[in-house]
Amino acid sequence: MKRLLLVLLALFCGAAYAQAPSRIRGTITKMDGNLMSVKTREGKNVQITLAPDATVSVAKKATLAELQDKYVGVTSQEKNGKLVAVEVHAIPPAAPSGHMDWDLKPKSKMTNANLVSEAKVTGGNEITMKYKDGEQKILVPAKTPVVKFEPGTLADLKKGEHIFTIAKMESEGKYATGRVSVSKGGVKPPQ
Repeated sequence: MKRLLLVLLALFCGAAYAQAPSRIRGTITKMDGNLMSVKTREGKNVQITLAPDATVSVAKKATLAELQDKYVGVTSQEKNGKLVAVEVHAIPPAAPSGHMDWDLKPKSKMTNANLVSEAKVTGGNEITMKYKDGEQKILVPAKTPVVKFEPGTLADLKKGEHIFTIAKMESEGKYATGRVSVSKGGVKPPQ
């Protein structure tokens, strides 16, 4: 009986794990209707089925001033005891707020919050991000990508463009999503 319970628990945990959303970053290799083939940054080939009402957002270069008082996501890494931005991007209000681990680079963090202030400092600009339970001060070097988004269409999802999506795994190598961010004119979505 104990062994059966362990097997059932392992199966349940495996099924729950398979249902967890995945962050997919990569390059479109093919579009076929609402089926997008992507080569991930890890080198895997995956297929992503887009929901009939999928939202497409096109990346566009922005400035910190344009994101002032907006809900923003900042990917950062700690250097010399200070958080240093890797990228800054506008995000939808539905994204969870706070300061959390992120999988872009080793030991990277994601801060989703309101960008409440910006000040010139040595090495770039220091921004203050406020969320419900705290705030973070993050250095944004001059060459850090700063991105906002414009509404797009399925026509923006072209071979060779970079995408970012959070998708649900349906089976090995096959995913489904209702929202995709895509590059345009060399401006990439958040990674």
